[in-house]
Amino acid sequence: MDLGAKPDGKTDSTKAFLGAWAAACGSAKPSSIYVPPGRYLVQKMHLSGQCKNSAITVRIDGTLVAPSDFRVIGNAGNWILFEGVNGVTVIGGVLDGQGTGLWSCKSSGKGCPSGATTLGFSNSNNIVVTGLTSLNSQMFHVVINGCHNVKIQGVKVLASGNSPNTDGIHVQLSSGVTILNSKISTGDDCVSIGPGTTNLWIENIACGPGHGISIGSLGKDYKEAGVQNVTVKTVTFKGTQNGLRIKAWGRPSTGFVKGVLFQHAIMVNVQNPIIIDQNYCPDNKNCPGQVSGVKISDVRYKDIHGTSATQVAMRFDCSKSNPCNNIRLEDVKLTYQNQPATASCVNAGGTSSGLVVPTISSMNSEQRLKAKLPLTLSLRGHQVSLHGFRGAIMEEAGEDTNRINVFRKTRTPKNGGPMNPETQAVIAEMESRRDAVPEEERTPEFIDRVFTQVVGPDGHGCVRTYGKGVTPQVVFGKGNRTE
Repeated sequence: MDLGAKPDGKTDSTKAFLGAWAAACGSAKPSSIYVPPGRYLVQKMHLSGQCKNSAITVRIDGTLVAPSDFRVIGNAGNWILFEGVNGVTVIGGVLDGQGTGLWSCKSSGKGCPSGATTLGFSNSNNIVVTGLTSLNSQMFHVVINGCHNVKIQGVKVLASGNSPNTDGIHVQLSSGVTILNSKISTGDDCVSIGPGTTNLWIENIACGPGHGISIGSLGKDYKEAGVQNVTVKTVTFKGTQNGLRIKAWGRPSTGFVKGVLFQHAIMVNVQNPIIIDQNYCPDNKNCPGQVSGVKISDVRYKDIHGTSATQVAMRFDCSKSNPCNNIRLEDVKLTYQNQPATASCVNAGGTSSGLVVPTISSMNSEQRLKAKLPLTLSLRGHQVSLHGFRGAIMEEAGEDTNRINVFRKTRTPKNGGPMNPETQAVIAEMESRRDAVPEEERTPEFIDRVFTQVVGPDGHGCVRTYGKGVTPQVVFGKGNRTE
């Protein structure tokens, strides 16, 4: 059925497309909508159910073009929205959001509309999107909201690296979503994962430019559904702001994140390859006490390799009231300018195994005992206790507040021989913590705090434990306790 759409990119073809949808949705039999080659100008389209069949295929060989004046759909929320549908498949085609004008407006600081999502699916089930290209969306490219059983594969998302709020694929309040074999280049998150997302599988994604793959931001609202059972594997990040990120507002919330696997990721010049940030608070507004209520647990990083664009390649900045727990690092190697990168860790606990570079800086003993969190990193060697070291070092240091240097000096054998491996590991841990902050911030008070964190206020701060067949591990606490 030819409904009169004109492939000239100028004639408004919205009525023809809505007519095609009405016919397909109203049919009791499986139906198809075909868009031939050409450019078709369409306005906002709301394609809603309940349809009489659950097998509608939209095959696009051409390009759908949004109005060149961004104000026409800029406040519409969505340019093309499927709502309350079941069994819709979208194959091929290009969706050109023509968003560059809105991006320029926003960068100028003028009063601008927020922008429209290019393609949205809301409260829908059994959706397939394959072979689609989204170009220059005004805002988000693809949004999956309140849906179940969605498969997105072989899509391309293309937008400038400085285009604002142009997330590639956003998922929220949805379950059973799979995103496969896609290339995303945009100005915000390549994939963003919002509250209420469960059983999400992301695999074989090329991301860059962009802000990485992000869980969050979460915790903006007090009552918020959690994120659970998320797998992200075989992903490559090139020149992105972040790699694998979890982000939560620094404010009270009932939200949570648990059961996350990040596996087989390659980082190429990424600013923050691995990051958990629970202190997100734009403009420092509406964040009382800067404490996040979102609980983050059971997050696993496995086989993560590549290069960081900054010295600190791993940063765990967790909530002091709800520390991250059971963070697991397995076979991680991240470098900065051909040297091992550094790491920073606040209010987090977990384990590591295999080669892990950089060595993770952990919580201090007081925080660890209060949170009842487990060991923090794996190291090889014999058991070592630092009982009695701290008092002696502090006495010998005198007016010299650089406790790390004094510790190294006093533990160096007087016969010129090598330092024992246990002491080397302790010094390496101190220096890792010290080097995780800019040099101008390494005040005498900061150095003393690092020393106290590692050695411990009671002189039992760093203890190596091991057993048969178990990789020796460093823990922080009192004596041989690991809680």
